[in-house]
Amino acid sequence: MMYYLLKVIISAGLIVLISEVSKRSSFIGAIFASIPLISFLAILWMYFETKDTGKIAELSIDIFWLVLPSLLFFILFPILLKRNWNFFLSFFLSTAVMVAGYFLMTWLMKSR
Repeated sequence: MMYYLLKVIISAGLIVLISEVSKRSSFIGAIFASIPLISFLAILWMYFETKDTGKIAELSIDIFWLVLPSLLFFILFPILLKRNWNFFLSFFLSTAVMVAGYFLMTWLMKSR
């Protein structure tokens, strides 16, 4: 139980840290946010729990391919905001496009 609590505290702490840094400097916040911290933590937790490097390698490859659809959000969202679209509409539409990209990518990955 303590191990899971430690995982939650570390993971949540990093998210709060990035959020607070971003308030002071969007560029430094972007540097921290662009580091795949969640992936790093998932890989580390998985290694500590299973030591199964085969599954970790598979996870790493899957993460690589699934990062691509997430980029759709970061391309579309600022374009919409710069065109003075409503924040929430821009956020929702960009998220919907990203989710559609995930569905497409997972379909493509299954057919490989």
